[in-house]
Amino acid sequence: MKIGIIGCGSICNAYFNGSKIFPMLEIAACADIRQDAAVAKAAEFKVTAMSVEKLLADPEIGMVINLTIPKAHAEITLNALNAGKHVYSEKPLAITREEGRLIQETAKTRKLRVGCAPDTFLGGGQQTCRKLLDDGWLGRPVAGTAFMLCHGPERWHPNPAFFYQKGAGPMFDMGPYYVTSLVHMLGPVRRVAAITGASLKERIAECKEHYGERLPVEIPTHYSGTLEFHNGALVTMVISFDVWAHGHAPIEIYGSNASLQVPDPNSFGGVPRLKNRDMKEWQDQCLSHGYSENTRSIGAADMVCAIQANRPHRCGLSLANHILDVMHSFEESSVTRQAVEIKTTCDRPAPLPLGLIPGQVDL
Repeated sequence: MKIGIIGCGSICNAYFNGSKIFPMLEIAACADIRQDAAVAKAAEFKVTAMSVEKLLADPEIGMVINLTIPKAHAEITLNALNAGKHVYSEKPLAITREEGRLIQETAKTRKLRVGCAPDTFLGGGQQTCRKLLDDGWLGRPVAGTAFMLCHGPERWHPNPAFFYQKGAGPMFDMGPYYVTSLVHMLGPVRRVAAITGASLKERIAECKEHYGERLPVEIPTHYSGTLEFHNGALVTMVISFDVWAHGHAPIEIYGSNASLQVPDPNSFGGVPRLKNRDMKEWQDQCLSHGYSENTRSIGAADMVCAIQANRPHRCGLSLANHILDVMHSFEESSVTRQAVEIKTTCDRPAPLPLGLIPGQVDL
């Protein structure tokens, strides 16, 4: 399938490079609101630079990969759907629940597919954890923890202001990796109880591009809560831009028979570690699946194969909309001082088959 990328910022290189592995993806064109950025990326990766309007009107392009800033995700996705294109979007799917529902309704009406990052749960580290769970090594999942703790991107990111605006912050920027990983392993979330806050009213940019600029903080920068899953597991999650250092594993799952340390869900690899009551120490687990290197675009590749095979794609729209709902529920719970029942649901994405060679997502 011929692909057009809209959004030529820092993440697009990962998609251009990752797509080279997958023969079902042909990136043919790119576009950006800044024409010079599109021209530069087109020259670098030997594709055609277009305006957004021309790319959406091109009948040969079957799918748009939406790499715009979060505030533009819903608008670009809806425009692409209305132009007759399938869409694979960077996370989050949208800024509001209402936008997420509109995307679902439009995709259904237009009979088109929408997929959404992250696709890191298709990497070898996360797929191995899924297999350990599915094969019963942990027994019944009982509880877990998930921690993403840092002090924000203003020291290094070339454009840090949007991280502290609506639609970003630690939850909407990094939360999708952690919540998606948990839903992939444990299934959908039933309810959320949380408290949120912000330690600073403004940040000071330290990157060379905006050094010394004051960045107003419009959103919470610390989220602490508990997720109750439909399978009964209770997971404590803390997502924060207010922490200088910590010693927590990214994710741990506690089962009736064993505990599992899950690698960083913002990566494709890592080493899962297991410990049961008979083990004196945590034991590293060999990866059962490949794709342990940075393989962004595997979600789009799986989506193309799913369209052709008429099966569900793994980075599906109902999954992305459920993740969006769960993330909003943290702040909603904090404001209302009540647990929030999650109205959306989704199926667990199917695991990747064993024995895939590079470039395959199906046997």
